[in-house]
Amino acid sequence: MKGIILAGGTGSRLYPITKCISKHLLPIYDKPMVYYPLSVLMLAGIKDILIITTPRDQRSFESLLGNGSHLGLKISYAIQEIPKGIPDAFIIGEKFINGDKAALILGDNIFYGDSFSQIIRSIISKPYNALIFAYYVKYPGSFGVVEFDADKNVISIEEKPKTPKSNYAVTGLYFYDENVIETARSIKASERGEFEITTVNQAYLERNKLHVEKFSRGYAWLDAGTHSSLLEASQFINSIEQRQGLKVGCPEEVAYRMGFIDENALRKIIDQCTRLDYASYLNSILST
Repeated sequence: MKGIILAGGTGSRLYPITKCISKHLLPIYDKPMVYYPLSVLMLAGIKDILIITTPRDQRSFESLLGNGSHLGLKISYAIQEIPKGIPDAFIIGEKFINGDKAALILGDNIFYGDSFSQIIRSIISKPYNALIFAYYVKYPGSFGVVEFDADKNVISIEEKPKTPKSNYAVTGLYFYDENVIETARSIKASERGEFEITTVNQAYLERNKLHVEKFSRGYAWLDAGTHSSLLEASQFINSIEQRQGLKVGCPEEVAYRMGFIDENALRKIIDQCTRLDYASYLNSILST
């Protein structure tokens, strides 16, 4: 399976912070924002990853993550010249996907919860055509919204409805079969004039091939796309890390615990780390 991180766009909701830097490189507490979605793909067992960004920001991402070999990954990059919507990521990444299944995560999404990696790997190991996740929110009208019947079957999915039919919002984590590129090419612009990932999901739903998994109340899903949500995400990560002494969204730790790299590779990372507390943390996981 291939993984895609969509980290393009102008970040207009975070202006003027994003006037000179991608929002996906902004800090969420003690780490760049992109570390969190990267860690999610890694926790799902995905090692071949494409980061889609803007012409201005590609070099910054390359400087941060390189080719991913230090993490046991293969990271490549592509440019989205103009924001055209989430489905455009599959068209841009067509050669990268190369007929394989594909996972897509939005670069400003953060997930947290007990046994998250085991649950994700268990779910995606089962046969599926399109798999998305729903999360209960107080104000669902700002998201794609999933409606379920009494038997918990999906009966509709709408993009930012004025009158939501449920409180279940679609998160920015998606898994699709090898037909997703064809589906992305076939959709038309929505009434809002954009190519919506919801339209892709509707196409799968019409073919009875869309599966929606609900995240329980024990999980957190954060979208750090506004000033307020950026602050809230940082405060959330700070609270977890300060209370537990364990880091969230630390790709070096994930790479080691997932077996992508060995102890020697992690020690090389530690030796090159200029931040002493971060190096100390990485060193501590070698004995746990």
